[in-house]
Amino acid sequence: MFVVIGKQGQLAQELAARLNDRAICLGRNEIDLTSMRGIEEALAGCSVDAIINASAYTAVDRAESEADLAYLINQTAVGNLARYAKAHSVHLVHVSTDYVFSGQKGSPYLPTDELAPLGVYGASKAAGEKELHAVIPEGGCILRTSWVYSRFGNNFVKTMLRLMQERDALSVVDDQIGSPTEASGLARACIEAAERKLSGVYHYTDEGVASWYDFANAIQDIALEYRILHKRIPITPIPSAAFPTPAKRPNYSVLDKQSLRATFTGLCGRHWREPLRDLLITLADKP
Repeated sequence: MFVVIGKQGQLAQELAARLNDRAICLGRNEIDLTSMRGIEEALAGCSVDAIINASAYTAVDRAESEADLAYLINQTAVGNLARYAKAHSVHLVHVSTDYVFSGQKGSPYLPTDELAPLGVYGASKAAGEKELHAVIPEGGCILRTSWVYSRFGNNFVKTMLRLMQERDALSVVDDQIGSPTEASGLARACIEAAERKLSGVYHYTDEGVASWYDFANAIQDIALEYRILHKRIPITPIPSAAFPTPAKRPNYSVLDKQSLRATFTGLCGRHWREPLRDLLITLADKP
C-alpha cells in the first residue's frame, strides 16, 4: 500500500486518481507531520510499502513573512517522514522544486548542482532535502519539478483562463524561464520511483522551455482553438522588475533531466505544449 501525503494538492489528487485503491491519501486533518507521534498514530496498522510526499508549503511570497511555518512544513515534516521511513523500512519519495536554485547558472540545472535558493520558500525546500539526506543518506528519492499545473486546484493555467475572460488585456512576465509541468506526468514519475524503490535526486518536468509570457500565449491560443475562450486579448511582455513581489524568483530554472531519462523507464517525454493541449481539451469537454 502507498501512502500519499498532501490530500488537497494538485499532485496528490493526480496520484489518488491514478493509484485508486492502491493508496491511502492523507491530508493535514488525518496526519500531523510535525511530530513523530502524529505520523506513527496516523499510519498505525497500515501495511505501508512507500510514502509519496506531495505536501508542501508553496505560498512563495507569503513564505517571506511566514518563515517558521514554511520551515515546519518543508523541513521538519520531511525529516519526520524520513525518520519514519527509516524506522519502518519504508521507501520515501519526496517532491521538491526548481526554487532551490538561484537561476543564475544560465544552463539547465543538474541534480548535483549546488543549492542556492533566493527566498524563504526555496530555502525551506532545500533544508527539507538536506534533512532527508541526513536521515536516510542512501535511501529515498527526491524529484525536483517546476511550474506545476493540473485539472485540480488553482494554478497558472486556470488563473490565465479566468483573467482572459474577465479582462481586455494582460501583462505577463517574460524574463523568468522554466519548464511548465502538467501534474499527471509528474504523478507517473512518483509512482515509478515508489514501485521500483529508486533512490537519489532526479529532475522531472515536461520537455521544452518557456517564459511565463510564452506559457500565457500558448494557453490563449489553444483555449481559443477549442472554444474555451471566445475572444483574443493582447498580452504584453513585461520584466520582473515591473511586477515586484515579496520573494525573489530564479530567472532561469530549467532542470536537466538526463539522469531521469537514463533511470526511469515508464515515462515518455513530451513538449509542454502537448500536455497543455490535453488538459485544455479536458476542460473544454466539461459540461
